[in-house]
Amino acid sequence: MPLQAAAAQPADTAAPITTDVVVVGAGPVGLFQVFELGLLGLRAHVVDALPHAGGQCAELYPDKPIYDIPGIRACTGRELSERLQQQAAPFSPVYHLGQQVEQLQRLADDRLLLTTHTGTRFAARSLILAAGVGAFVPRALKVEGADALVGSQLFYHPHQLGHARSRHVVVLGGDETAVAAAVACATAQDAASTTLLHRRDVFTGPDALLAQLADLRAQGRIQVVAGQPAALQQAADGRLQALEVALPDGSTQALHADLLLAYLGISPKLGPIAEWGLELERKQLPVDTARFATAEPGIYAVGDINTYPGKRKLILCGFHEATLAAFAVAEQLSGQAPLLQYTTSSSHLHALLGVHSAD
Repeated sequence: MPLQAAAAQPADTAAPITTDVVVVGAGPVGLFQVFELGLLGLRAHVVDALPHAGGQCAELYPDKPIYDIPGIRACTGRELSERLQQQAAPFSPVYHLGQQVEQLQRLADDRLLLTTHTGTRFAARSLILAAGVGAFVPRALKVEGADALVGSQLFYHPHQLGHARSRHVVVLGGDETAVAAAVACATAQDAASTTLLHRRDVFTGPDALLAQLADLRAQGRIQVVAGQPAALQQAADGRLQALEVALPDGSTQALHADLLLAYLGISPKLGPIAEWGLELERKQLPVDTARFATAEPGIYAVGDINTYPGKRKLILCGFHEATLAAFAVAEQLSGQAPLLQYTTSSSHLHALLGVHSAD
């Protein structure tokens, strides 16, 4: 089924961002894709549903070691993400984070029109899907009225905690990120009060972090409550005043709160990609292994989102796929195969990378 044709836009609609390439997905493969495109003289716009680059590596196992990246004996998910961003930096990619692509349509001039859930639009000549197993989105707080508080008094997996200062904060979750956020609110961010809410009084994280939590509990600077969110107490204007919690003994407790920080985990969802009319095979995109192109002209897929005979879901395999996809995109855009050059000896590539050529 071909892509839907884009409807004519009203004259007062802002023009879309015009670019040769959009990469959907800022995980390790998407970041390396940016680097490979850059070596071929192509600058990319990168879109990811998460509020930071790094994808699954940075979100699910930021501090766990990875041992099968060529040339690196071991590095954590966070370190790998940081190194890949540094590697891609000379090519000045433009990141559009915290945005999920909802619509994909074909323009009359054969370009691709992408629209995110925030309304950002791109008109691109090619699209590379490096979306892994789908967009990683935070698990929502399933309490009536919570959605209306997102962005004001409810934040999912925030990486910046400055808005906690002088507020009554309830942190939801039991993993390392939740514990670290509670500790930061009670110390560096100087919250008016900090409560850590989890279904059990059991938490995971490094020993030093758990020891810090225990110390702050003993000082009364962090209150720990075992229970489940049950309801919101809100003022007449809708502002959050307290969170009602269902306790294990069947009773309820109201926690004074004007800020909720939710670390309830994330889950991958193929999401709108399934509705774009692309050929799918078990929620993956079939590609050819010469170009990593899908059946839809101008659209490529690399990493865990694609499938082909012999497919292996490994980061290093995704790096190989990104390399061949970059060459295919460059050929599509210029009409001729790009010259193969080596970073060890090419003065042209050295200039792109901002390094000095050896004499």
